[in-house]
Amino acid sequence: MSNLNWDDDDAARRGPEDRPAGQGGGEELDLADFHGMARLVERMHRRYLDVVRVSLSKQGIEDIGPVQALMVMLIGEDELSVRDLMERGYYLGSNASYSLKILVDAGYINRAANQRDRRTARLQLTDKGRELWEGLRRMEQTQAEALVRNEAEARDLKASYRTLRRLDRLWGDMIRYSCLDFD
Repeated sequence: MSNLNWDDDDAARRGPEDRPAGQGGGEELDLADFHGMARLVERMHRRYLDVVRVSLSKQGIEDIGPVQALMVMLIGEDELSVRDLMERGYYLGSNASYSLKILVDAGYINRAANQRDRRTARLQLTDKGRELWEGLRRMEQTQAEALVRNEAEARDLKASYRTLRRLDRLWGDMIRYSCLDFD
């Protein structure tokens, strides 16, 4: 059996004999699970963008893409600086600027100079942006209700979220503090 099986169906078919030495069942760390999770996060992001794309299409929205729609979701009811938006969404400067220009030109957000510091811009949804935000929130609510049908699934979702947050902090700290020396 190949070691390049990334999806859960293949992993479920693997038996104990397919695991690397020293990695039995139970509570032991299985590096294949860690590796698979890292790949799954990336694949899920692409799939989520596809889900948002379909939702935009159903709402008749053709002037923005899913990345810009996610920016609308991040702004929500808040008024943010461009820097805050970039930090919340982990955007690169040029990508954020391009997407913000599209959103401003399409009428989804207002971008105005901060009254206290004219060098920084404040972002806020327009009525059109709030309408999109509400539609996307309904989409997320429907998905959440389909995913979490009972208390056990709610606990599983919370545990998954905590694990992904820990992984995000670990990777962020490793980069930020140059902890990439694995010896």
